[in-house]
Amino acid sequence: MTDTTDKPRVQVGTGPETIRVIKAALASGLLPDTYVSDGALVHMETVSGGLPSVAADEDSPLPVSASPINPAVLAALLAEHAYVYRLKTRKSDTGDPEIVEDEVTPPRDTLSSVLAGKTWPKLAPLRGIIGAPVLRRDGTLLQRPGYDPATGLYLASKVALPVVPDEPTPEQVAEARTFLLDRFLCDFPWTGPADRANYIALLATPILRHFTRSLTPFALIDATMPSSGKTILTAGPGMLYGQRIIPWAYADEELRKSITAVLAEQVGVVIWDNLAEGTVIDSAILAQLVTTGVWSDRQLGASRTLATVNDRLWMATGNNLQVGGDMASRTVRVHLDPNMPRPEQRDQSRFGIPHLDQWITAPRNQLTVLWHLLVLVLDWTRQGAPRVGGVSMRQFTPWAQHLGGFLAHHGIDGFLTNAATVREIDEDETRWRAFLATWHERHGSTPLSAAELRRDGEPDNPAGEDHDPWDGQFITTPNGRLPNPLQLGRLLTGQAGRWRGDHVIRAGKHDRGNRAVFWVETA
Repeated sequence: MTDTTDKPRVQVGTGPETIRVIKAALASGLLPDTYVSDGALVHMETVSGGLPSVAADEDSPLPVSASPINPAVLAALLAEHAYVYRLKTRKSDTGDPEIVEDEVTPPRDTLSSVLAGKTWPKLAPLRGIIGAPVLRRDGTLLQRPGYDPATGLYLASKVALPVVPDEPTPEQVAEARTFLLDRFLCDFPWTGPADRANYIALLATPILRHFTRSLTPFALIDATMPSSGKTILTAGPGMLYGQRIIPWAYADEELRKSITAVLAEQVGVVIWDNLAEGTVIDSAILAQLVTTGVWSDRQLGASRTLATVNDRLWMATGNNLQVGGDMASRTVRVHLDPNMPRPEQRDQSRFGIPHLDQWITAPRNQLTVLWHLLVLVLDWTRQGAPRVGGVSMRQFTPWAQHLGGFLAHHGIDGFLTNAATVREIDEDETRWRAFLATWHERHGSTPLSAAELRRDGEPDNPAGEDHDPWDGQFITTPNGRLPNPLQLGRLLTGQAGRWRGDHVIRAGKHDRGNRAVFWVETA
């Protein structure tokens, strides 16, 4: 018989009484590791049987989960942590009636009623699960595993980390810089200083996100060749903070579904790994994702809408990737160029850390990276966490100023100085620049209707062969075809007033009617 003497006692009775008693007991903290998230009760529990990640390009989930408490879960938790009983009358051995305790499991409908409400004022709110220490908004480091009342975050460290001193010594700071710059990152074929600086900023971003209170840009890690080290770089933040690898969806609807699904999981980094070479990342859904603090979408398989805090680092890897639409101004790029035919044949035994692709998968080595990174962060906050001025990145300006200050404090140059390069891989920007430049070269600033401009784009036939006077620079529809006059007019209207390099489209009315006309001006 199970010993229940050390368990809290909960006496229940009729259905309404049972609802009131159990709800009051839950609100007073009857169940350990129970919190409220978005009005619903959740229970923190260790995930059993999880397979440890053995490669940098595999999922690396956190070791705990916030499980929603439904009636079945509540019944199991009550049986484990409490003695729930009711009084009943029975005949004694002498035949006289006696009152005895009878341990019970409340009916499912009763437990459903207990959980129906969304107001639990006495229970601590759970605002997220993190896989590594983060900087609180007051500049202190959350590094004790478990629930943190100051932030509402639950730290479920993937690696057991010794306490990091609030004020690292100069020797510890020097050692941390040497390790990160001269050992861990020294052998990657960075295209320039910006790529290394941008990567260190991305590596530190999950630590600083709550402190900066800012949105985080999209991270693009690409290379000119396979086997350049892209996957190892994404494994840095991914394995430290928990990562989920998902396939790239070329249709916006499928991309939206995958985003909603992965936001329900406890990971700090989401990676679209190994996109097809030359893929153009141009998605209104993705542009919306990285510029919203709360992602709202219909729950898959249900009719209700879920709202989830977007506190992830979103990354993509591939070779010679491009961006389009609004993604150029929302993207931080890290580009690698080994400048050799077979980079996989490099002698990794001579690297600062030999065989880094295998080294980074060991938890003790992930701890080493994280320790040194936290030392650098706390050395920066000890000096007041100085920011850099004059840095602007649309909605991500607070992020850029804080991370720029962190890098500048440690003498790491080049942060975001490759922004122009990102615009150069913006396929949409490149097409429109070429189109406007050729248009102005052919017609100057002469106003033209969409029909007149479209006729000018028709190939002529001077010598029995098609000749394209625009040399392939006329703007096309998304399917690669020349637009008809109506489509062209809509395209031009949508671009009016938007500068593309040194050129801009202007729109007006024809002086002999109400037809729209367009022309190009230069800076």
